Amino acid sequence: MSRYIATRAIRGANALVIEAELMLNKAIKEKGPDTPVVFPNTAYYLPLIYGMTGQEVETLAQLQPILEHARTLLHPVPSPNHWTPYLGETLDSGMATLLAAETIEAVRFVYELQPEPMLGFELAGGTAYSNNGNGLVGHLNGPIDDIQLRSWGIQLVDGRMPGFAAIVGAAKSNEVAVKIVRELQRRNILTFLSGNVNGRSIIHQLSEEGVELGYDTYTVPFGTDTISAIYALGFATRSALTFGGLKAGQARDILLYNRERVFAFVLALGEVDDLKYAAAAGAINFGFPVIADTVIPEILPTGVTTYEHVVSMPFAEIDGADDLERAERLVQKCIEIRGVKVQVADVPVPVPYGSAFEGEVVRKSDMRIEFGGKYSRAFEFLRMTSLDQVVDGKIEVVGPGFDEIEDKGHMDLGIVVEVAGRKMQEDFEPVLERQIHYFINGASGIQHIGQRDIAWIRISNSAGEKGFDLKHFGKILHARFHSDFGAIVDKVQVTIYTEPDQLDEWLATAREAFDYRNRRLSNLTDDAVEEFYSCTLCQSFAPNHVCVVSPERLGLCGAYNWLDCKASYSINPTGPNQPIKLGRSVDLEKGYWEGTNDYAKVGSHGVVEEVAMYSIMENPMTACGCFECIVMLIPEANGVMVVSREDTSMTPAGMTFSTLAGMAGGGMQTPGVMGVGKFYLISPKFISADGGFKRVVWMSSYLKETMSDELQAVAAREGDPDLINRIADERNATTVDDLLAWLEEHNHPALVMDMIF
Repeated sequence: MSRYIATRAIRGANALVIEAELMLNKAIKEKGPDTPVVFPNTAYYLPLIYGMTGQEVETLAQLQPILEHARTLLHPVPSPNHWTPYLGETLDSGMATLLAAETIEAVRFVYELQPEPMLGFELAGGTAYSNNGNGLVGHLNGPIDDIQLRSWGIQLVDGRMPGFAAIVGAAKSNEVAVKIVRELQRRNILTFLSGNVNGRSIIHQLSEEGVELGYDTYTVPFGTDTISAIYALGFATRSALTFGGLKAGQARDILLYNRERVFAFVLALGEVDDLKYAAAAGAINFGFPVIADTVIPEILPTGVTTYEHVVSMPFAEIDGADDLERAERLVQKCIEIRGVKVQVADVPVPVPYGSAFEGEVVRKSDMRIEFGGKYSRAFEFLRMTSLDQVVDGKIEVVGPGFDEIEDKGHMDLGIVVEVAGRKMQEDFEPVLERQIHYFINGASGIQHIGQRDIAWIRISNSAGEKGFDLKHFGKILHARFHSDFGAIVDKVQVTIYTEPDQLDEWLATAREAFDYRNRRLSNLTDDAVEEFYSCTLCQSFAPNHVCVVSPERLGLCGAYNWLDCKASYSINPTGPNQPIKLGRSVDLEKGYWEGTNDYAKVGSHGVVEEVAMYSIMENPMTACGCFECIVMLIPEANGVMVVSREDTSMTPAGMTFSTLAGMAGGGMQTPGVMGVGKFYLISPKFISADGGFKRVVWMSSYLKETMSDELQAVAAREGDPDLINRIADERNATTVDDLLAWLEEHNHPALVMDMIF
């Protein structure tokens, strides 16, 4: 253990605790001890403090014992004359630093100094920022809210987002900063940005180069000082609480969970001062190694992190032909040290490519061309054909390109993908076809929305300037289908149609196929199959959670249905989706089979004995934390409410979604509470053992609006065309009394149904 690092970290921790005490005392004097403190849109109070100490801090006064505890973790600066092990003292000081940092940020919220304002940057799309030179004031992200944490959940557990990086400081140059972030994006690593060197932050560097920052691009700017890095470690703490089923105050378990399951590292760019050493010591507590691009002492493995703890890679000494190659090798070294498992598809396109770009938005002001939307048509269609009818790798554009179309113009487009393979099945066509959305969206500067015959695609000016053209759609699809579905797809051929007559002809063919698939899927019921499928993707984060997917009950994340799991099993017979032979039925009304019960015991490592597929009141299915909705009993109303994760409002249960999620997640089986995928709501098997959809008495308006057609079809199926209008939402009722009055006024059927419990 380095005495130099210990000295700097302990000195930095002592200074920050003193600073936090002074700020807190000033705030209590000026604002009052009962002034509320909160990180917005999270149920975890101040998450690191909550996780490490179990304290639910809600006022300024409640921060005082936190700093008193932080002070007990401080140690004197090591003597220059006597050697001691140092490591324990350094880690204690690191934890004190984190407690003090979160306290400071909480006080800043009281003074409305968080999220950090930033001159010269404009808010774009909710979370992204760009330098537009107009001097407007924007705000950086601040703490990540629970909605975003859970929406990232499925990407975290299925490996699409293999880890996260916390970058602190500033790179050697703007070009190096961009290269580092692009390399992380290419590997789909979530990147948090904070800190500065002499007032210069990597956030400034990226924004000056026009790099879009925000949730949608996996590149989140927290703040331009080192203290804002606390949000990254708060995110790590919440991951353990959200997905791991751990409780506040289980500090050691939370730290071990992060070391074993959350693959994160800290990349310190530029000079490392006392505060950065102290913050780095805090990160090491979590098992996160620290890599610096300057000359600093190193800490070799001791068991706190998986491999090295602190690694020095002086930028000028990295082997490479130029600074950009050195930046790439720096990222590779970080990944190697943390042991992040990444998969990078080799996609031959002239723009950066990776899942980090899937949510990128191309605004009209930056648009070169669009297909679909208001002014043109766009469709995509995938079909299986015989091996001798497909020329693998053949990509053809039938009709003109967009060279002659004016900027911000539009044109019709049809994408037809023909696949062949000895293990390919007709049932897999819609599964593969849905991947077109994700595959195309992975290209930087390309926006893809919708599917089938309502696709909407935009190409940005920057992508067009880099040479992206129609043929590159085909190159993306050819590469990704082979990379991701090579076990069932042997050949891939892509044809892009812009010629009007042939486009019309293929669109008619596609619509016939869509109609056939719809009828086929409507006949695919739980009663018509002999096996369901397990899904253990989420066990990487929630080790005892069990998910059973049937034709009429998709996965709680909303991302995997029965056909997806069937295809996944064909691709990887030893993977996360395994067939569950139903065997003898135990109770068909509630959804018990010998096979599902046996799987529940084995899959949950004995934690869950049984799972009722169709009940919320008896042995409901467990959830990890990345569910789309929460269904919860409202006993006074003899029904259930459905809360969308996008809904931040108060519910009749007296809790917001974020608070409710703590009851539904972590692999716990709680009668009356269940996390679900939103399209399970329209299934005939939706809590059918408890009365079905007519039990829904309250529902987030977001669901009503985004699923209006599907929900209206359910109302018709239930024989009550006005049923959706009888269901309250947050605009009508936020308390049980309000809800009961609404239900009485609108004659909701749940009031006259048999008691649900």
